[in-house]
Amino acid sequence: MPFQPEVIVVGAGLAGLVATHELAKAGRRVLVVEQENRRNLGGQAFWSLGGLFFVDSPEQRRVGIRDSLELARQDWFGSAAFDRLDDEDRWGRRWAEAYLAWAAGGKRRYLRELGHRVVPLVGWAERGAGSATGHGNSVPRFHITWGTGPGVVEAFLRPVLRAERGGLVRFAFRHRVDELLTEDGAVVGVRGAVLAPDDSGRGVESSREEAGSFEERAAAVVVTSGGIGHNHALMRANWPVDRVGPAPGHLISGVPAHVDGRMLAITERAGGRVVNRDRMWAYTEGVHNWDPVWPDHAIRILPGPSSMWFDAEGRRLTGMSGVPGADSIGAMKQILATGHDYSWFVLTQSIIEKEFALSGSEQNPDLTGRDLKFALRSRLAKGAPGPVERFKQHGEDFVVARTLPELVAAMNGIARGPKLDLAEIERQIFARDRELANPFSKDAQVMAIHNARRSLTDRIARVARPHRILDPAHGPLIGVRLNILSRKTLGGLQTDLDSRVLDGDGAPVPGLYAAGEVAGFGGGGVHGYNALEGTFLGGCIFSGRAAGLAIARRR
Repeated sequence: MPFQPEVIVVGAGLAGLVATHELAKAGRRVLVVEQENRRNLGGQAFWSLGGLFFVDSPEQRRVGIRDSLELARQDWFGSAAFDRLDDEDRWGRRWAEAYLAWAAGGKRRYLRELGHRVVPLVGWAERGAGSATGHGNSVPRFHITWGTGPGVVEAFLRPVLRAERGGLVRFAFRHRVDELLTEDGAVVGVRGAVLAPDDSGRGVESSREEAGSFEERAAAVVVTSGGIGHNHALMRANWPVDRVGPAPGHLISGVPAHVDGRMLAITERAGGRVVNRDRMWAYTEGVHNWDPVWPDHAIRILPGPSSMWFDAEGRRLTGMSGVPGADSIGAMKQILATGHDYSWFVLTQSIIEKEFALSGSEQNPDLTGRDLKFALRSRLAKGAPGPVERFKQHGEDFVVARTLPELVAAMNGIARGPKLDLAEIERQIFARDRELANPFSKDAQVMAIHNARRSLTDRIARVARPHRILDPAHGPLIGVRLNILSRKTLGGLQTDLDSRVLDGDGAPVPGLYAAGEVAGFGGGGVHGYNALEGTFLGGCIFSGRAAGLAIARRR
């Protein structure tokens, strides 16, 4: 008997799986259309570290962190800096209010009922720009999933696969949507190309050879197709030059090739409105993957605060933006202001052993594999974690030397721009090293290091004991060339709190919903200009859930 869907979900990433889970739970028949093969279920979320933003969680309280909805709201709105409230930010701000209340309330319970668990130590991401009312997390809120990204995906994939076995869910893999079907102003289905079979591994760039066409109809369509992170041309076309500086000429990709942003324009043609196109979340701490899966495969360093950070011309980054892990957009502005698209870390072996983590499930096999003994050995043992050490040995962006002259010479050997001046680099390092003679300082970075070590998590597992960069006891010296890495789209399809896509007049497009990154994680931009981290997966879950619940309520 033919399968007649009541709902079509476009995209089998996290937001799509969440929406499908909620719809199947309500007894709705769902067709999930996905341009990649079954191996790619979970999309970008599978590759993530699995970080989630919770407010006043038991994990926070257990280590003495005092958090509250009021403090989280202050941080979120100080970071988002919504300034288009009569138009493009109108719904993003409402989504932010709703999401914060959920993050401080039912989010943890919702996930735990699906079997989700987190690591007990809470991380401190995006530590801030130095103002109580400005950008940044005032306290640690980054909860890593036990099982990382695959653990988050698994929580929703298990019930969805049960629904597939029970006949409520069907997947149409290797089906690429090229058009949303409309009748009398309502979206009634999808049309597109059936792509040739391709059994490539997860994340590997797949064939776009067409083997046929398809058309499917349903009472509602949910677009959950992700952002534009591997579409460098589209990123550069929308790059906020006036706000952060010129678009990088050299850009590496933190997401697979299928993250192409095609559905944004396709949904626009069906009447949906795209807002906040100029908001995106690229990182400054990208390194080329020495063992790539997809083209231009990039890995982000998740740094502690102690590495010294220099722009391409050898000037140390200033203020809190010069503290690794504190202020992503502020650092981006300083780096791009030079006219170059890369920067440098200078650090010691002691720092890399304690402070360097790599973003991604595949770079954290102990947490991804839920192997507690392996995790304890790898995180607390002497030496850098295995994946970090392999990047140090094989990565094209890493150089190691015994002395500073040798290090600067090696850094100049891989520079894409001006040569660094040894005397100037040495002068700046000596100046910061002098600040470490006392437990207090006027240097913003040194103050940030001392402040970070007041957090139990950071002191135990994340921030090295303060020491002089040029102290031989902490060597060898390490230089890392940092590249701009594409990752998340912060703008997208404007949606109301039921995830209904809105048109240019602010009215819902009948039959059309959107969730996840394609909708700016809610409302066309729940983050505003800056993300607090741990908020992307949560935004996919929250908006996908909203779409599923709203459609399930329809008669």
